[in-house]
This record gives sequence, C-alpha cells and structure tokens, in this order.
Amino acid sequence: MKVTPRHVGRISREKRTVSAMIRLYCRHHHSAGAEGCSCNALERYAHARLDRCPHGEGKPSCRRCTIHCYSPSMRRLMQEVMRWSGPRMVWRHPLMALRHLWDDTRR
Repeated sequence: MKVTPRHVGRISREKRTVSAMIRLYCRHHHSAGAEGCSCNALERYAHARLDRCPHGEGKPSCRRCTIHCYSPSMRRLMQEVMRWSGPRMVWRHPLMALRHLWDDTRR
C-alpha cells in the first residue's frame, strides 16, 4: 500500500513535527553550521527514541507518557526547543501544530 499523508502513522508524524520544531529553533538560535550546535544530535536522539517507543503507534504524547526515555540533559534541551518553537508552529506549520495538539489531548 502506498503511504499517503492520511495513512502516515503516529511515530512518523511525531518525527516530522519534532524535526520541524528543531529546525525552527536552530534557525533562530544558531548560525548555519555553528560550532557547538547540538540540534542535529537532538534530532537524531529524538528519532531514535521514537523508533524504540514501547507503546508503538498507540503511544501517548511524550509529555503525558509514564515512561520518560530521554536522558535528563536531552529532555531539558527538548523542553527548551518545544517552549520556543511551539507557539511559532501555529504560524509556520499550522496543520502540523493542530495535529500535535490533537494528539496531545487524546488518551
């Protein structure tokens, strides 16, 4: 079956959302190829965590999850990225932002 946006799973959707949020944050806070920029490492780490999520496609939002799989330092960095990028996602990627909010309110 050909994968269309309507048939994309939750994990794939979250990966795209996390990547978009990290890109927004990085473009504003770092210059291209900035030394010491940890954004690429954070994106790879987040994708690896999503790939290994024990809940699979039926996962809750990471904020509501009972299993915190991020290391403390990466969790703080991701929280900083999401706090800054979240409000801006409504203007830059409105459908992605609405879907993320919808997923966050679901059980």
